[in-house]
Amino acid sequence: MTPDTSIQYLPGVGPKRAALLQSELEISTVWDLVRLYPFRYIDRSSIVRIADVHPDLAQVQVRATVQKVRLYAKNGAEIPADKLKYNLVSRLSAMVADESGEMEMVFFKGVKWMHTRLVPGSTFIFFGKPAVFGNRLNMVHPEVDAPDNGVSGVLTGVYPSTEKLKNAGITGKVMNRLMSTALAEVLPAVQETLPDYVLREKGLAPLTFALRQIHFPQDQDALAKASYRLKFEELFLLQLSLLKQKYVRSRSAVGLNMPAVGEAFNACYNALPYELTGAQKRVIREIREDMRSGHQMNRLLQGDVGSGKTMVAVLSALIAVGNGYQACIMAPTEVLSQQHYANVTKYLKPTGVHCALLTGTTTAARRREIHAGLRDGSIGILIGTHALIEDTVQFKALGLAIVDEQHRFGVEQRARLWNKGYNAIPPHVLVMTATPIPRTLAMTLYGDLDVSVIDQMPPGRKPVTTLCVGETKRHAMHNFIRDEIAKGRQAFMVYPLIFESEKMDYKNLQLGYEEIVKAFPMPRYKVAIVHGQQTPQEKSFNMDAFVAGRADILVSTTVIEVGVDVPNASVMVIESAERFGLSQLHQLRGRVGRGAERSYCILMRGNKVSKESQKRLDLLCATENGFELAEEDMKMRGPGDLEGTMQSGLPISLNIASLAKDGLILSDARAYAQHILDGDPTLSQQKNAPLQQELQRDKYQTKDYSKIS
Repeated sequence: MTPDTSIQYLPGVGPKRAALLQSELEISTVWDLVRLYPFRYIDRSSIVRIADVHPDLAQVQVRATVQKVRLYAKNGAEIPADKLKYNLVSRLSAMVADESGEMEMVFFKGVKWMHTRLVPGSTFIFFGKPAVFGNRLNMVHPEVDAPDNGVSGVLTGVYPSTEKLKNAGITGKVMNRLMSTALAEVLPAVQETLPDYVLREKGLAPLTFALRQIHFPQDQDALAKASYRLKFEELFLLQLSLLKQKYVRSRSAVGLNMPAVGEAFNACYNALPYELTGAQKRVIREIREDMRSGHQMNRLLQGDVGSGKTMVAVLSALIAVGNGYQACIMAPTEVLSQQHYANVTKYLKPTGVHCALLTGTTTAARRREIHAGLRDGSIGILIGTHALIEDTVQFKALGLAIVDEQHRFGVEQRARLWNKGYNAIPPHVLVMTATPIPRTLAMTLYGDLDVSVIDQMPPGRKPVTTLCVGETKRHAMHNFIRDEIAKGRQAFMVYPLIFESEKMDYKNLQLGYEEIVKAFPMPRYKVAIVHGQQTPQEKSFNMDAFVAGRADILVSTTVIEVGVDVPNASVMVIESAERFGLSQLHQLRGRVGRGAERSYCILMRGNKVSKESQKRLDLLCATENGFELAEEDMKMRGPGDLEGTMQSGLPISLNIASLAKDGLILSDARAYAQHILDGDPTLSQQKNAPLQQELQRDKYQTKDYSKIS
């Protein structure tokens, strides 16, 4: 049997179980099974005396002798032995004892098998979760093993499972048995994946040792060695793949050469009402170097909310225009596109560069004008939503594509932008995000991009005071908003839901809106509402009313999370704040504090808040540093949940390493991968043949993420 053998041919599997393992855990070969690692281990190395067992213990193992076995019917009556019919039995109770005391073992399933096995006088090892029922200590459905089967004294792996697998009889015990068979079958044929010199230099255990010990560790030390070897290999090969791709691209990807800065750039720069921050200047220098290098720029620009990314985008676009090319800025929502358009047009006034806005609601007549202007080159900068990637949109000479909040666009959508380059040469690419990405995640999601970070706030941005309050303070919160409105300010009120959810008692938008209108009645106060169920026209109308100051309060869902800029808004109230992730709360908070006035973010929490949610809210109150919050968020929630589905962009799925917990291993693996590529950029040396072979596996044959991020 080879590692590529179909899982159905592994003894104990068969076609039915194979179909389930494929649909539930994506296991189709024996090798897939071997690469399914335990997510935790049960320590079965100690036997506990019954007298020391108590219900607070997670799981215990007792060695005890069966004293008496009783069978009960559904009505609770005991069934005498002479009237036994198994189809009438609903429960089996076995009293077992050791020298220190006795307890009950209860079974509702497999009763016939247990009844024939648990013969009074026989001794077994029982393993399970202790509980108390009717003042008696018991275990429901414990695992039952003979004392000599070698179970005690080992760490037992617990594998990912689902309800369907359990119902089909593929229990934890069965998984352990299948894993043991799989290892016996394929370990002799397993080839080492890393070169000898890598194992030696990094002090890594051999692959066969690591695979055996990760599934059936002989002790904690062997488990630690196995775990480190497999995590390092996974992160190292991932980084090697990304860095090699980056190296190949930087050598081969021809880019449009833009040597000049141009008059438009200078006119805009000299007319700025304020000095750029040192961080903004540094980032513009980095972008400028890329654009005149002769290679295609692929740069990620990270900057916290309000750090001045739009200004950098405008100046970068003007470099393209100054060299005779066009630029486009693609944003995920109509609201954000309109806002970019308003800001950019303002900055372009002294330059004479023509800018246009293209979204789903642009009229047919205006579309025709824009298409003509793009084709003849009279439009220098185009701003819009994914309407930009429609086939009908053709540029005369697209030289720079800027994608804002890129994780909101599908990979295929973004790829279509690159085909619009001049003379079949892809445009330079600048990806912007205001979602601070933890370093470990950035290394993996964008390992093949150059990263620029704006880590300074523009002068004049005042810190936002963040408070977390409960329901009892609602009246005081309303009074506070009235005081702010009296000073001429505005307030956001954000809700997590649109329609009432039967299962949750969170405040929803409709109820909240009614409550706010009651507390802030017309004509003295004006309240606007924006949510995802509205038409783009309704959304625009209400949003514009708030932006223009015609509405005092904007009641909204998280539609306003990204990019909406209302300098006059000084209060952000987030309802049921415990329902949001840290990154999202931080993004929402960034909507205020954009003007010269002191601003506030009020986190309204429910009455029942978990410890973890409270920790998130406390953290938000303690710091405004988005990168710090993102690191903490990932530690608390794991990378898969950060910013919703952002991590669906991971180039490969990780089987054992965790970006949240294994940051040090990742940094070491990346540095080592870089060290190897410095000496052998194409991995063509004989000693690196195993690495070249590994990178040709399907999992590393990803689309070229450098071109589509």
